[in-house]
Amino acid sequence: MAANSARNSGPVDDPFTPPSPEQERRHRVHASLFRIAERHAATDAQRARQVHPTVLGPHEAVRLVAFLLSGAAQPEEGEPEVDRADLTAALSLVPRARGELDELEAGLLRMARGRGMTWQDIAFGLGLGTQQAARQRYERLVSRTAPEDGDGGGA
Repeated sequence: MAANSARNSGPVDDPFTPPSPEQERRHRVHASLFRIAERHAATDAQRARQVHPTVLGPHEAVRLVAFLLSGAAQPEEGEPEVDRADLTAALSLVPRARGELDELEAGLLRMARGRGMTWQDIAFGLGLGTQQAARQRYERLVSRTAPEDGDGGGA
């Protein structure tokens, strides 16, 4: 356990401490957001492409309730306060939002492979240590998002 905590808390430039893929991924988060925002979400029209113009998606609803409760977003004048039923509604949407994110990630991984990225490239992007970990993550996502028999999701 001491060796593991030393690895995670040791100096970044320590040549004797192997890098943590997850820590390296965390260091890329802000640069990643900036890159995508600058290249694909610089205008209101570009940002609006990823949301439905009139209907709130599950992840948006969950986030909105969380933001209003935490104070990260302020209610408009005349807007009711978030109540217990709103919180229950948001909690009810969490599995749906998680499922949509799983589908999105699985699709992104398929597209990355289709564009020639190796499992090692993908592991780097996800902050995973090995190509095997990336492949296993993909397989878990696919098994979680595969339509069940009788779901009407067949080809």
